[in-house]
Amino acid sequence: MRFSRRQFMMSATGALVYASSAGLLKRAGIAAEEPIRVGNILDQTGVLNIYSLKQIQAVAMAVDEINAAGGLLGRPLELFFYDSQSNNQFNAQYTTQALVRDKVQVIHGGITSSSREVMRPIVDRFRGLLFYNSLYEGGVCDRRHVSTGMVPAQQLEALIPYVMNELGGKRGYILAADYNYGHITAKWMQKIIRDNGGEDLAVEFFPLDVTNFAPVLSRIQEAKPDVVWSALVGGAHMAFYRQFEQTIGKKNMLLASSTYGVGREQTQLSPEEGDGIYIATSFVDSLPTENAKSFVERFQAYVGNDEYVGEYGEYGYRGVTLWAEAVRKAGAADPDSVIAALGGTQVEGAGGLYTIDGQTNHTTMDIHIVRGNKEQSFDVLKSFPQQPPKDTQLVCNLYENPNDTTQYEVQID
Repeated sequence: MRFSRRQFMMSATGALVYASSAGLLKRAGIAAEEPIRVGNILDQTGVLNIYSLKQIQAVAMAVDEINAAGGLLGRPLELFFYDSQSNNQFNAQYTTQALVRDKVQVIHGGITSSSREVMRPIVDRFRGLLFYNSLYEGGVCDRRHVSTGMVPAQQLEALIPYVMNELGGKRGYILAADYNYGHITAKWMQKIIRDNGGEDLAVEFFPLDVTNFAPVLSRIQEAKPDVVWSALVGGAHMAFYRQFEQTIGKKNMLLASSTYGVGREQTQLSPEEGDGIYIATSFVDSLPTENAKSFVERFQAYVGNDEYVGEYGEYGYRGVTLWAEAVRKAGAADPDSVIAALGGTQVEGAGGLYTIDGQTNHTTMDIHIVRGNKEQSFDVLKSFPQQPPKDTQLVCNLYENPNDTTQYEVQID
């Protein structure tokens, strides 16, 4: 079935409750059973909604597919959606509402690292479970938090040596968003560049509402790096890619990013503006596999258009299917039972095999080096199979320290 606003109805608590068709549930034989409640807290509106819109649809699609196949443990899923509006106050408010009033068994949500960090203490306080379906800077050690996206040891340890050794990008200039994701990711970039014998010339941070990059582009031209590394975030920061091409140009200087494309930025830029940007990713629509092709076709049929899906859309589907598999393993949907079953849970997904590492509650996955092309998509250049979250594994062991709730940060010289 297609996703539309009409599939949501307002609950008594103020959440938007996703309503799968009664016919779908009846055919599956689960319409009369007590539902398992699933929360989804994402930015349907707000300045960062470019990362959320496809993920909202993909979460709903996963719920519908599970219900069509008979639900979980013979029970239907009921999806409660909350629009966090790119405002961390709403992330906090809706996390409390979802767990205390709406009694959800799991929350899939949070886009930015700052949103995750306001949600995580609330989830811990009320003994819930948070699936954070987003790439991030790594280091969170929390049994009630599951990361299904890339961390630096998976993404940057593939991308940076590739750009340095195969493209000649030894001297780098780092630009990053001015909040915890950007600050910690910039440190990882510096560490990996230095560990591989390169040089980081400068690091600069930009608030999320900045759109004028002329001053820093002048500084970049003066510094003459081999490559500019971007950990910029959001719709406003997309202006950087336009201004870079208008001034310096990728024919004259390499441009690589930890975030470009995850919000489908390449579909908003011109073919020339997006052509030649390098990223490392766990999923792009153009992955040459049957699983990727099937997922994209099903998603496009579900939403009723042929738009590019992208990594953040696939993250939402990935998170729900991994959680559902853990529920099946546990034989129960309550958070504590599911948490006990997380280690080793795996699904064969659109980007390959995903396996939850029980030591960290992070996910092992395939990583791909890709380059933007003039078709507003990506060419796959090199793949690294089954990369573990080894940065977080170095500092986190939930088997030995199940009450740890620390986010550990990288240290650089």
